[in-house]
Amino acid sequence: MNLVDVHTMFPSDMKCRELLARLRWPEGPRCPRCNADVVELETDKQLFYCKDCNYQFSVTAGTVFNDSHLSLEKWFTATFLLCEAKKGMSACQIQRTLGIGSYRTAWYLCHRIRAAMKEAESMLDGTVEIDETYVGGKARRHMPRKEKEVVIGIRKRGGELRLIHVKAANAKTIREVVGENLSEDVEVIITDESPIYPFGLNEKQRKAHKTICHQKEYVSGLVHTNTVESAFSLLKRGIMGTWHNVSAKHLPAYLDEMMFRFNRRHNPNLFLDTLRHMVTAPTLTFKQLTAKKVA
Repeated sequence: MNLVDVHTMFPSDMKCRELLARLRWPEGPRCPRCNADVVELETDKQLFYCKDCNYQFSVTAGTVFNDSHLSLEKWFTATFLLCEAKKGMSACQIQRTLGIGSYRTAWYLCHRIRAAMKEAESMLDGTVEIDETYVGGKARRHMPRKEKEVVIGIRKRGGELRLIHVKAANAKTIREVVGENLSEDVEVIITDESPIYPFGLNEKQRKAHKTICHQKEYVSGLVHTNTVESAFSLLKRGIMGTWHNVSAKHLPAYLDEMMFRFNRRHNPNLFLDTLRHMVTAPTLTFKQLTAKKVA
């Protein structure tokens, strides 16, 4: 599916709503409050009514689309653009491309789509690579590494990627990250020679641990961290070349977007899969998004 296909298949608000209804309720519309059967009202906005709890709603109620004044055609176009851009797309570019009146609206739109790209993740097994990277500008005297944001990357060979924003790169952090993301069935753990890794692994994991000394070589047979470092390269191209400025507060949202797109890069139905997440993800209000602490 390409952008022309999206505009051809979903040229109107009604066509967009029909697709969202099929994605949200594969077995037919249900009440989001009590899960009872509903009837469709004869209105232009395709409203539904639940007799059991006297609730009237649309397919976008309670989703990331909730209370948006943008047309669903623009929502669909923005979603497709974010799915297809390997290094992401900035809110400024979305604003210009879709003719959205204000940057704030475009920024909020992008963040609501990103919110739907956050999902429960399975534990990784097999052969995995772990490394850390630092984001937040070029290293200068006035910006030492300790003031940058730390991202831990874990990538399974031939499998999924994890990007985790952490407060510091130390053994305690590695222990937490590994515990939350690696299965007990992991076969090989590959890192560089940083001392944070052996101290962050348990006894069983240390037996599976292999290291590569980057001062001497970057590849020793099958021992290397090039796979996870290639994902870091893509992330940094997105930060420096597309988004330009990512705050520490919203960095996890950008990491979720990058992971969601990267882990589904071979999925021919990525656009539809993303829309399916968008009609099942909870509402993200502007107040929540701009609060000092993201809810």
